[in-house]
Amino acid sequence: MKRAFNFKLAATSLACALLMSAGVTRADEGHDHGEAPPVQSTSGPQRQPDGSVFLPKPAQRQLGVRTLLAVQAELPRSVALNGTVVMDPNAGGKVQPMNTGRITAGPRGLPALGQRVQKGEVLAYVAPATAPVELASQAAQLAELRAARSLADKRLARLKELADTVPAKDIEAAESEAASLGGRIAAISGGLAAREALTAPVSGVIASAHVVAGQVVDARELLFEVIDPARLRIEALSFDPALAANVASASLAVGEQRLPLVFTGAARSLREQALPMGFSVQGTGVQTALQGLAVGQPVRVFVQTKQRVKGIAVPAAALMKNPANQTIVWVKTAAERFEPRVVSTEALDGVSVAVTAGLTAGDRVATTGAALINQVR
Repeated sequence: MKRAFNFKLAATSLACALLMSAGVTRADEGHDHGEAPPVQSTSGPQRQPDGSVFLPKPAQRQLGVRTLLAVQAELPRSVALNGTVVMDPNAGGKVQPMNTGRITAGPRGLPALGQRVQKGEVLAYVAPATAPVELASQAAQLAELRAARSLADKRLARLKELADTVPAKDIEAAESEAASLGGRIAAISGGLAAREALTAPVSGVIASAHVVAGQVVDARELLFEVIDPARLRIEALSFDPALAANVASASLAVGEQRLPLVFTGAARSLREQALPMGFSVQGTGVQTALQGLAVGQPVRVFVQTKQRVKGIAVPAAALMKNPANQTIVWVKTAAERFEPRVVSTEALDGVSVAVTAGLTAGDRVATTGAALINQVR
């Protein structure tokens, strides 16, 4: 009996030892602190303690990371200006009525936005608005002229019957009077029923339309704007009047495309304490690139001056911000390691920027996929 009791005690002690050696413990109710945190994988993208990023080759291909070899060069010092898209005065125009009246549709109806029109095409008519008293006065005058014309025709007929006894000058005077009365009648009759035709000043597309059928408009009111989308201009404001004499080239960034601009001249009077500068867009593929621009749209114009600065040209997409709000680029220092570099930049052409400090020639700067590298934690 005693031997059996000792055997059971030994079995119980052995079971407790095995449970403790296996680490199987259970806290009392209310004292469970959850499972242990999972062990982080060291084979995926992760931020290192020194701020660099470990990015394996498969992850680089998945994120589409591309790098650019930094090359030191003499770059033009550039200035970024606020600009606006304006119409070319030789390839655009406004349609305004000369008189107050009511709008009626033209031969093709009222034009819609974006509709292409030809120079001289009738866009709409303006029926003149005349007061009833004025209409009655013109009708009375027209009746008097017709009565006078009837008498003049009869007198001319009698004189022609007596042509042998009447001087020729009297017959000629009667003919002149009848012709004069006929012309006055035609002028007043045409004025009563005349409509003012609103025609397109240039060939292009309708940029804006502010009319509907039956609308009453005033004289000089803007009704239509017609522009040629392939001949838009850019107007920028510079607070440095000396910049106009220091322009070497200029460019405009439209998305990822860079459009070269031609400096056409600067004004000689200030507007809003700034000097207006004009640019025209030229080059191949201009018409396609200008499809995304509209008259009045604000844009950024990058003016390259004749001064030079040493720097490295990198795409603007390579610039990122670190937690301290500093401008950085990611430099590939090893096959799977990227290091952040704080840089100083200057404007270049809208698509690229000039890095003047923080990079050295031969560094490999991450361009495509830099934003994804910056998000690795």
